[in-house]
Amino acid sequence: MNTEETNVELQEAQTKDAAAPKDAEDPVQVAADADATEADVSEADLDQEEQEKQPMTGGGDRAEDAPSADGEAVVSGEKNGSVKLKIPEEVEEVKFMGLNKEELLRVAGTPGWVRTRWALLVVFWLGWLGMLFGAVLIILQAPRCRDLPPTNWWNNGPLYQIGNIQAFTDTHNLKGLEQKMDSLSQLKVKGLVIGPIHVAPPDEAVNLRFEEISPEAGNLEQFKGLIQVAHRKGISVVLDLTPNYQGSSGPWFANISVRNVAERLKSALVFWLNEGVDGVQLSGVERVATIVPSLWSDIRAIVQNDTDERPNKRVLMGVTERSSAQEVSSLLSSSGVDLLISRVLCFKDMEATERARSVQLLYSSHSQTKLAWSLRGRAEGHLASLVGPPQVKLHHLLLFTLPGTPVFNYGDEIGLMDEGTKFPQMLWDSYEKLNDTLQEDRAERLSFRSFFRDLSELRGKERSLLFGDFVLLSNSSSSMAYLRVWDQSERYLAAFNWAEETEVLQLSGATLPRQATVVLSTNGSALPADSAVDLTNLRLGPGQATLLRFPYNG
Repeated sequence: MNTEETNVELQEAQTKDAAAPKDAEDPVQVAADADATEADVSEADLDQEEQEKQPMTGGGDRAEDAPSADGEAVVSGEKNGSVKLKIPEEVEEVKFMGLNKEELLRVAGTPGWVRTRWALLVVFWLGWLGMLFGAVLIILQAPRCRDLPPTNWWNNGPLYQIGNIQAFTDTHNLKGLEQKMDSLSQLKVKGLVIGPIHVAPPDEAVNLRFEEISPEAGNLEQFKGLIQVAHRKGISVVLDLTPNYQGSSGPWFANISVRNVAERLKSALVFWLNEGVDGVQLSGVERVATIVPSLWSDIRAIVQNDTDERPNKRVLMGVTERSSAQEVSSLLSSSGVDLLISRVLCFKDMEATERARSVQLLYSSHSQTKLAWSLRGRAEGHLASLVGPPQVKLHHLLLFTLPGTPVFNYGDEIGLMDEGTKFPQMLWDSYEKLNDTLQEDRAERLSFRSFFRDLSELRGKERSLLFGDFVLLSNSSSSMAYLRVWDQSERYLAAFNWAEETEVLQLSGATLPRQATVVLSTNGSALPADSAVDLTNLRLGPGQATLLRFPYNG
């Protein structure tokens, strides 16, 4: 049945239904007719869709009705859009359950596996014993490290003397000194030597009051605050208790008063040590040690004996005007002080040969933990006034690299000049606008300070400089060179030229390499840092010094 015939029949059926009276309609028959009609429509629609899905030929017939070459109709075996799928048969997975206990024991007991296990066991133990033997051999053949020498806090960095509180600070008292702790900490200072600041009218032993601070310097509360701040910064505080520091009859007055003053000093030492000071400095130690040796022994015992309440050792520093290395060595042995500041290096016109001889004598006679190096005492002025500004850096390098503790006056780190007084006002640089001359002066001070700080920091972390051996390499009337070495640490070589003309040092030996590296130099343009120099042809300009380094070579 085609579509047109179906539509005609539907129209006729609808016409008959409309003509029939509504009340005569059979409900069952009506439902059946409706179902038949819908079925016919659906069949017609499906026939039309099937025609649209069939491939078309040139004549419009379906592909399966197209005639073949011999005139017979060919019917296609497959309909358009159908796909044949071949589903593989499922293969049952075979799981390996392993060997059971009996099977494992049977396999493990075969001769092949037994021999394999023994071979692996022998290889393991031979390898382990070989590694153990190799480790022992390396330990035995390795060079032994030297034990670090015993040192004290005053051996770990420079000591900084402030002989006049009013000249050092802006506020002219101990509170102002407390406010400068950050600046001193940047210089890696390990100890302050303060004063004297006690009440001591000139040449009046009767009115001497060790336990009372002079009003010009401050008061006891300020001193306690200073100690607390200094200790937090890792800086120890030493108090100068020289009795007659403002008089002209000697630091201990006349002979008749030495015993009385020494007795009073003993009680004062107990007082100040209980207040937290880390040591005491006394001038003229040879006088009291000779006149009243028993009292001097008591003084030493009070300061140097450690206690459970204060495990950190306290230093007893002595000051002498002796300049002969032999005399200084003798006094260092007889007095029993921990450090002795002398005038061994204070000769203005001293030749380098004499300097080298003095250093060598003291180094060979005493532990370097007892050696202190300074060019000027507390009341003898400043470094720049003694050697001149051009050689300030040279002497910074000298004091920091000699075996022992470097001791400086306040202001030596910036080249402070005396200017007609032994206690000039300390210069604290600000950022205010200055004229050209003042700007040049400030730039020079900052350069001195930077060089001082670099040396101080280097000495504090390099073992060869901190407590290494001292080896004199070369010396003449105007030049000197020495080596600082410690075990397997880097070696440091310091070379100096005090002459007004260029000096060429020819340094060679079994312990020296051909070249070394510049660490610091007083003339950075001539010997820039990190540059390599030939030790057999080391040229130093007038007043120039340099610090070189080279590695340990075994």
